[in-house]
Amino acid sequence: MYDYDVLVLGSGPSGQKAAIAAAKLGRRVGLVERRDMIGGVCINTGTVPSKTLREAVLYLTGLSQRDLYGSSYRVKEDITVSDLAARTQHVINRQTDVIRNQLARNRVTMITGTGRFADAHSVWVDGGSGHESKVTFDKAIIAAGTRPARPDSVDFDDRTIVDSDGVINLQAVPRSMVVVGAGVIGMEYASMFAALGTKVTVVERREKMLDFCDEEVVESLKYHLRDLSVTFRFGEEVAAVEKHQTAALCILKSGKKIAADTVMYSAGRQGQTDGLALEAAGLTADRRGRIEVDAHFRTAVEHIYAVGDVIGFPALASTSMEQGRLAAQHACGEPVRAMHELQPIGIYTIPEISFVGKTEDELTDSATPFEVGIARYRELARGQIVGDSYGMLKLLVSPDDGRLLGVHVFGTGATEIVHIGQAVMGCGGTVDYLVDTVFNYPTLAEAYKVAALDAANKIRNITRIDG
Repeated sequence: MYDYDVLVLGSGPSGQKAAIAAAKLGRRVGLVERRDMIGGVCINTGTVPSKTLREAVLYLTGLSQRDLYGSSYRVKEDITVSDLAARTQHVINRQTDVIRNQLARNRVTMITGTGRFADAHSVWVDGGSGHESKVTFDKAIIAAGTRPARPDSVDFDDRTIVDSDGVINLQAVPRSMVVVGAGVIGMEYASMFAALGTKVTVVERREKMLDFCDEEVVESLKYHLRDLSVTFRFGEEVAAVEKHQTAALCILKSGKKIAADTVMYSAGRQGQTDGLALEAAGLTADRRGRIEVDAHFRTAVEHIYAVGDVIGFPALASTSMEQGRLAAQHACGEPVRAMHELQPIGIYTIPEISFVGKTEDELTDSATPFEVGIARYRELARGQIVGDSYGMLKLLVSPDDGRLLGVHVFGTGATEIVHIGQAVMGCGGTVDYLVDTVFNYPTLAEAYKVAALDAANKIRNITRIDG
């Protein structure tokens, strides 16, 4: 007899859902997590704090209302870190309570401490008291998550030079900041601090940012960030960062020097597998700490699964939750359906971006014909009401059968309204469905009808001319 039918290592989005799914199937489930990290990085230093910070920034700066009340409009003149931290900590505490309650309600046993494999069916748990206890299991699910990658050449001090987990703990809103890396996390924080009035410089070694997004949307984001005084240095690399008494000096390989109060590195993430003693269970990780899995999230050891950020792309809280649920079902011998290929991407920059399906570049490269339908928020009554004159929704439509090939949204509520397009695509709907549907008025969702009519009219004109 094992202590647990299923043992989960980590309580982030994937670990929570895996533990609860297994418990609902009647299994004895244990979950190993550090005392101060219930909910994992997602709740404590990553997704939830950063998105809460974004909401606080939008509200306190009055940024989204300036189209209505003028560029000098502010809700609070001098925004302090304590203003931002108060809301963030409130949400973290509430969410931690929700997770504890869910786990307790489903009779998941919390095992406080850090775990490392003793062998393929047991784990040593260090509770911090200097004494380790051994826990045995039939099946295990590794949901250890990731941490920010820290280049060895950089002297992080969590004050002047920080990573993306430490940026939420800054003591003051910096007057100037260098963001190294124009990936999703880097751009989210760059836009937040720019909205707070920080002079932000983004350094990216590639020639462009967010190259998996629609090019028109990325150009719009760049325009808005430049309007907030963000400077971009593409095709540049940081050679060194020097700490001085009052600031840091970023020295680029091209010889340029940038002075800033704070330097934030967003250089990817590293799987937290180095402390798991994977080799004791017969497992290995790659140099980024990631574990290889099959289509059912099984590792090389068939009764041990891995889910979430620790297995790599797409490393999103949303997909991680589904991976955890599916892995638990498979581990418990339950029939499972494969994860749907239509997975939305949400980027919480200011303004936000979200899309599902193909981009124009992907369709062009695969020689797939498409027509574009666009709705601009400034043409919608709700767009005027909320003060969003820059938002847009773009539909990519097959001219042959009217199927939606991609939906791209930029602006207020993008990460919410993208799900309408996702649902239509997932159910095999066509642009005609959107043309004939009645949407509430005034709403931003009405953009779907406007964009659908735009695409349908273009397709009709081509058909009329082409015969």
